[in-house]
Amino acid sequence: MTSAADSRRLRRPAWAGRNYTLLTAAAFVTNLGSHGALIAAAFAVLEAGGDGGDVGLVAAARTLPLVLFLLIGGAVADRLPRHRVMVAANALNCLSQAAFAVLVLTGEPRLWQMMLLTALGGTGQAFFSPAAEGMLLSSVRGEQAGRAFAVFRMAMQGATVGGAALGGALVAAVGPGWVLAADAAAFALAGALRAFLDVGHIPPRAPGGGMLADLREGWREFAGRPWLWGIVVQFSLANAVVGAADAVYGPLVARDHLGGAGPWGLALGFFGAGTVAGALLMTRWKPRRLLLAGTLCVFPLALPSAALAVPVPAGALCAVMFVTGVTLEVFGVSWMTALHQEIPEDKLSRVSAYDWFGSVALVPLATALAGPAEQAFGRTAALWGCATLVVVVTAAVLCVPDVRGLRRRTAYVAQGPGDGAGRGSADAERAVGGLG
Repeated sequence: MTSAADSRRLRRPAWAGRNYTLLTAAAFVTNLGSHGALIAAAFAVLEAGGDGGDVGLVAAARTLPLVLFLLIGGAVADRLPRHRVMVAANALNCLSQAAFAVLVLTGEPRLWQMMLLTALGGTGQAFFSPAAEGMLLSSVRGEQAGRAFAVFRMAMQGATVGGAALGGALVAAVGPGWVLAADAAAFALAGALRAFLDVGHIPPRAPGGGMLADLREGWREFAGRPWLWGIVVQFSLANAVVGAADAVYGPLVARDHLGGAGPWGLALGFFGAGTVAGALLMTRWKPRRLLLAGTLCVFPLALPSAALAVPVPAGALCAVMFVTGVTLEVFGVSWMTALHQEIPEDKLSRVSAYDWFGSVALVPLATALAGPAEQAFGRTAALWGCATLVVVVTAAVLCVPDVRGLRRRTAYVAQGPGDGAGRGSADAERAVGGLG
């Protein structure tokens, strides 16, 4: 007869330890609920008598605290047990979404109330994201990290596509209030799963220093690695212009040339399908030069803006979006693998916070400037400008030697018991690979 341990090994790969399995399941649940809730929040504002500007204000109310508190969230996550930070953030998100749902279901919510509750959700996300990324990066074995991150991202992207589709259907069928309530329940379930995470493999932090000292230490770790800050700066600019193109210009081009919201929604669905396919590809492909392969796959991120500038027919746009999703996911898995093998465990969340901060800081500004840019230069010129900037910043980051030279490590030295940590000591890891 097989033992219980043998049965568990039959059900999941050796690299999918308990922490990894819990993190993946919880992330799937929250992504499924959150992407439906984004649609529900917009329709809740519109049904309360708001217009497009009010929808933008509610979206900005979530982004602003996310930007303001990300760095603090990273420092907190490296100081306290990460799973407790994650559970506390999930509890805040659950309560804020539940209150939002009650307002929508029982009356006519006011704009300031929706902005306040959405801001609380953004605050929770600011503390959650660095803790979650640090926890995930420390929960897999080094030699299987790439495959583990690819499977994790495949689950995340699948939930994103499914959540958006399911959320849109449920908003039409039962109204936005119930979709918001379902998102609150998803946060509660995910928080319960994350409460069972084991942080025994993470060594305790040495006492001493305060919040400012932690932030300075994280900054030194971030600024001392040219490949790290170079790619974060690249994506700070690329995410800003791509976000503006998707949020502002895409719907306008669809309205004027593609037949309305339906084709644009279909194109976004193809992008989501592409990310799932890209993650599936990365479960098999292990490029030796991680960041070189990943950065080369960022160039297609310029294609959707160029396709909208032409504009191409809806079928061609869907094909472009699918290819972009595949290649962008190649970068995403390669990036996570590089962070996993290069960043010390006790600084993972602070470095992740700087990464997140760079990714989102300029998006609100670019979105706000998209309208004035269209008026000043024309929509077509603005879209070509977006595509050109993506190409330029991606080419520029390839000039960084460490981006071209960072190699995947093929051997790791374990550093004691734990649930799939397997990162090894920094000295032992550098002896078998690293920067070429």
